[in-house]
Amino acid sequence: MALIHTITLWDIAVWTGYLVFAGVAVAFLVFVGFVLYTKYVHRKFDHIPGPPRKHFLSGHLVPFLADTRSGRNINDTFLRWVTETGGPVCRLNLYFLVILLVTCPEATKEILMSPKYGKEPKGMKRLSSMFGVRFLGNGLLTAMDHNQWYKQRRIMDPAFSSLYLRGLMGVFNERAECLMGKLEEYAERQAPVQMDKLINTFTLDVITKVAFGVDLDLFNSGDSPFPRAIELCLKGMFHHTRDKDFESQPENKKVVEEIKEAILLLRETGKTWIDERRRAVRNGENVPKDILTQILKSAEESNDDDEETILDNFVTFFIAGQETTANQLSFAIMELGRHPEILSRLTEEVDEVIGMKKEISYEDLGNLTYLTQVLKETLRLYPTAPMTSRHLPHDMVIDGMKIPGGCMVIFSSYVSSRLERFFKDPLTFDPERFHLNAPKPYFCYYPFSLGPRSCIGQHFSQLEAKVALAKLVQRFDFSLVPGQSFEIKDLASLRPQNGVRCTVKLRDNA
Repeated sequence: MALIHTITLWDIAVWTGYLVFAGVAVAFLVFVGFVLYTKYVHRKFDHIPGPPRKHFLSGHLVPFLADTRSGRNINDTFLRWVTETGGPVCRLNLYFLVILLVTCPEATKEILMSPKYGKEPKGMKRLSSMFGVRFLGNGLLTAMDHNQWYKQRRIMDPAFSSLYLRGLMGVFNERAECLMGKLEEYAERQAPVQMDKLINTFTLDVITKVAFGVDLDLFNSGDSPFPRAIELCLKGMFHHTRDKDFESQPENKKVVEEIKEAILLLRETGKTWIDERRRAVRNGENVPKDILTQILKSAEESNDDDEETILDNFVTFFIAGQETTANQLSFAIMELGRHPEILSRLTEEVDEVIGMKKEISYEDLGNLTYLTQVLKETLRLYPTAPMTSRHLPHDMVIDGMKIPGGCMVIFSSYVSSRLERFFKDPLTFDPERFHLNAPKPYFCYYPFSLGPRSCIGQHFSQLEAKVALAKLVQRFDFSLVPGQSFEIKDLASLRPQNGVRCTVKLRDNA
């Protein structure tokens, strides 16, 4: 019996050794296969210029993650790499994933203007759900199926038509007056004002009123959880799409939980407001043809009454409708404070067109041509949504260079707008670039993207920005507080690194 027992233990030891050896062998073969496949991908794309790889396997991942985790603006790194390579396509490697930064205007036109090139699926999937919580789901921004997206877009379009936007001028004026009233308080106290925070309050007040029919009255109602929730959602978008290890790092546990709670707050708020709108419709009440009505109509006409899909679009418009306009206005105020001669010229135009009127009309905005130039130049240097991506399903030729299919293509208005070959003295803030008689940028300036998947709310955003900026210039003299930083914070969208602090005082004619 002892002999049998000994043999049994020996057999177990031998078989355990075999299994360990087999496991090591399999792991080794998998690693070799991974290395060989990475090498194959590298050879397939290495004819395309790119910065030197920091590591054979990880490629450019280390500097990419370093920028992400340190808070540096990754767009400046992209700009440096594109400038160094000098060509219309710049290759980046993240293990066997290949990303191509394209600045060729013809390729930009061909790819972004065509529905044949869908959004990059991996990135959209990571926006669909964040940290295990449904975020943007299958809404207008993230829908991958073109037919499904097109149906949603077609139903949403009336809420952004010129006719409907004209009807919003009263709300734009009313909310901008609330902003002016708050600035008057700072002027009376002669206290510095954090302009970016006030602008964010203004744009959030506008989007909740005109998109969802809810009057938050944020300037008078005290603290609101929504600005913080939006900030957390943007932070989540930034890290979840760029750093897969963010969630697993112990030091990020608390903020990940806060991000999840912020997403749930927005979705629960959406459910409450949607239920209220449905009750109003059932009771025969007159409801506006706003974004919320169109979201519900989209679900009804597509026979998709899935509550989660409806909430996807609610969250999409809630965040996008507030963030981009606020950041554009913040950058515009920063640059006007930096260039008093441009501010002086803008003030002259506003005085001539608007005079002392408090109610700015739709027609007035059409006559504020220099103000339009200022806002366009702001978006050239500071496109608040700087990048968009597409999946390249098949081989193509860009500027004589063969590009293999199966890769991600990135278009960056930030990079293109700061290249000398497209704009003379590109880092100089010069609204004259967008004078009516100036040459038009050819597919190198696209702050709202291009083609069928361009931003549906771009005209809404610019009307809102024009009203707010015109009233600010009409009523106040303002200057930047000494020590103002001009650095850019990259948080999925771009914003001034340390905000915009100004001193304001009422103009003599106000």
